[in-house]
Amino acid sequence: MIRNAEAQATDTIAAISTALGEGAIAIVRISGSDAVSVARKILARQDFPEHGRMYLTTLLADGEIVDRVMCVCFRSPKSYTGEDVIEIHTHGGILAARTCLELVLSNGARIAEPGEFTRRAFVSGHIDLSQAEGVLSAITSRSNEALRAAARTLTGELSRAVMMIHDDILSLQGGIEIQLDFPEGETVTGLDVAGGIGGIISQLEALIPRCSAGMLLSHGVNVVIAGRPNAGKSSLMNALVGRKRAIVTEIPGTTRDIISESIIIGGVPVRLSDTAGLREAGDIVEAEGVRLAFEAMNGSDICVYVADGSRELADDDREYIRGLEGRRAIVAVNKSDLQDMAGDIGTSCPVLHLSAKTGAGIDDLRREIYSMAVKDCAVSSGLNVSAFQLGELRGALSDVREAGESAVSFAGEDVTAGLLGSARMRLLRVLGTDAGDELLDSMFSRFCVGK
Repeated sequence: MIRNAEAQATDTIAAISTALGEGAIAIVRISGSDAVSVARKILARQDFPEHGRMYLTTLLADGEIVDRVMCVCFRSPKSYTGEDVIEIHTHGGILAARTCLELVLSNGARIAEPGEFTRRAFVSGHIDLSQAEGVLSAITSRSNEALRAAARTLTGELSRAVMMIHDDILSLQGGIEIQLDFPEGETVTGLDVAGGIGGIISQLEALIPRCSAGMLLSHGVNVVIAGRPNAGKSSLMNALVGRKRAIVTEIPGTTRDIISESIIIGGVPVRLSDTAGLREAGDIVEAEGVRLAFEAMNGSDICVYVADGSRELADDDREYIRGLEGRRAIVAVNKSDLQDMAGDIGTSCPVLHLSAKTGAGIDDLRREIYSMAVKDCAVSSGLNVSAFQLGELRGALSDVREAGESAVSFAGEDVTAGLLGSARMRLLRVLGTDAGDELLDSMFSRFCVGK
C-alpha cells in the first residue's frame, strides 16, 4: 500500500522495470522531483540532452566505473508519470541492474511500490482508471485477442465510450432538473425523456458485452473435466492440451488429485482441470480426491462431464448429469472409436460423441467450450475492465432502466433525475474520478514493481 498521499506526491521513487535475468539490457526507472539530481550523483555525464534523447555514459560508484549505460530523461509533464523521469539502461543480468538500483536508492530515492509509476500517471491525469486497467492487461495478456483488447483500452476507447454515455446522461438529467423549476403544466421544449433514456440504455447494452469479453480475455474460464473412473477423463485432458499431461491407465482411481493445465481456445485462456473419478472411494486418499472433484465441479465456469460411450450409461452417470442441469455444462460421450452404446442421455446440456484416443470430435468440443465461454460477449471488440468497473457499468444500466420505469409510471421527475445522477456517478467511478485510496490500493497492487 502507498504510505500516504503526501509521500506519494513528494517522494522520488525507483525500481527495475525489466524482468531480472540474463538479457541484452535492464532498465532502472526513476521518477520524481529529485530524479535528475539523483541521476547526476551516479552518472559520469552531468548534463542532460533535450527531452527524450538517449545518450551513452558510465555508471559510477565512489568514482569507479560500474557499467557503461545508456540514459534518457523525460521532463515533466511529458513523461509517463507526469514527473521528471530518468531511465538508465544497464547491461542485462541481475548484478548490473541491482547495483544501479542500489546506487539510486542510496542517493535519495526510495523503492517504488507495485504499480506506483502507473498510479502516479493516474494521479497526474495522464491516464484514467480504465486505461490503467489496459496497462495491466497489456502486461498480462496471454493471447493476441487479449492484447488487442488491452490496446483498445489503453488508447482510450473505453474512456471515450463511457464519457459519451456520461455526457448524454448529464444532458438529460439537467433538462429534467430544469423542468422541475418550471411552473406546473409547462415543459422544457424538445426534452424527450423516454427517448433519451432509451438511447442511453442501448449504449450501455452495447458496451457491457465488450467489457465482459475483456474480463474473459484477461481472466479466462475455468473448465473442469469430471466423470466416473475409466471414462477417459485423463485421455480427454491430454487430447485437449495436445500432449501427455495426465497419467492414463486402465486401473480405476489413478487420478487422485486435481491436475490443471492452461490452454488458449480462440484467444480465450482456458484453465483445464482433470479430476478424480466419481465413485465410492476405496481409501482415504481417493476419498479426498473425490471430494475435491465435486468441489471443483461446483466451482467451475464450465463442466465437461465424460461418459463411457462403449457401454450403457450407468445410473450414477445419469444422476451426476441431472445435477448439471441449469449450469454451463457439456456431456462428452467418449470412446466412440469402440462402440457408441450410451443411448439417450436425457439432458438439456449439449451432448458430443467423441474419441479422446483418435481425436475424433475433439475440435467440436473445443468449439463448444469456446461458444459457451463467450456467450453474450463481444470478444472481437473486447475492452479491459476490472470486476469493480464491470459491476459499476451494470449498476449504471440498472439505474437507467429504473429511471425509465419511473418516468413511464410518473413516479416523479425528481426520482428519475436522482436515478440518472446515480448512474452518472457510477460511470465516473469507472474512470476513477473521486476514487478512494482503498480502491486505488487494490487496483495498483496487482501491478508488478517497476510499472
